[in-house]
Amino acid sequence: MEEQKSSFSIKNWAEGDRPREKLLQKGKLALSDAELIAILIGSGNRSESAVELSKRILSTSDNKLNDLGKRSVKQLVKFKGIGEAKAISIVAAMELGRRRGGEEVSIQKKITSSQSVFEVMQPILGDLPHEEFWIIYLDNSNKILQKSQLSKGGITGTLVDARLVFKSALELGATAIILVHNHPSGTLKPSQADKQLTQKLIHGGESLDIKVLDHLIVTQKSYFSFADEGIL
Repeated sequence: MEEQKSSFSIKNWAEGDRPREKLLQKGKLALSDAELIAILIGSGNRSESAVELSKRILSTSDNKLNDLGKRSVKQLVKFKGIGEAKAISIVAAMELGRRRGGEEVSIQKKITSSQSVFEVMQPILGDLPHEEFWIIYLDNSNKILQKSQLSKGGITGTLVDARLVFKSALELGATAIILVHNHPSGTLKPSQADKQLTQKLIHGGESLDIKVLDHLIVTQKSYFSFADEGIL
C-alpha cells in the first residue's frame, strides 16, 4: 500500500514530466492547464498527485478556466487536498488572469462596433457573480477616454445615478457614452428597467449634446446590443 501511495508523488515522476521542471525545460506553453494549477497548489493528497487533483478540479468546471475563475475559496476547499492557502492561490491566479485580459483588450482605443465594446468589457464583466453598471466615455472620434464603474449591485440588479454619468462626461469632455452592464444569470433579454434607464440617459444627454451610442448587456459568452436591435 505504501508503494502505491508513493507512486502518486510528483517526486517519483521522470524529471521532464514534473510541472516545475517541465516549465523550466520546455517553457510555459508546454504545460497543460492542470499542470499550471499543480504548480500553484504544490502538492496533492494521499491518493492523487497535484496534477491529478488539478485535473479533477478542472473537470468539475467543464475543463474551462473561465468557469474555474468563478469558484470561491469556500467552494475550492471542499476538494480533498485543497486547504485555504491553496484555494486562495487559485483564486488569486484566476483574478490576475482576468485583470490581465482586461489590460490587453484596453489597448483597443477606438470603438467601431458593438463587438468591439464586447471585446473591451467582457474580460471585466463576463465572469462576475453580481451585476455591475459601467460607462464608456468617448470623444468625437469614438476613442475611449475612460471606462468607469458606476455602480455595483447584487444578483438581480444595480442602481444607476444619471447625475454621476453626465458629471463625469462633462469633466472628461466626452461627446458620447456607451452603457454596459452584465447579467450574471446569463440571459441576454433586456428588462423593462433596462429599457427605461436607457431612455432616461438618452433624454438626459440630449440637452448636454452627449449622445448615448449603445447599451450592451454582457454575459460570459455573448452580448445584447440595444443599437443593433434598433431599440435605442
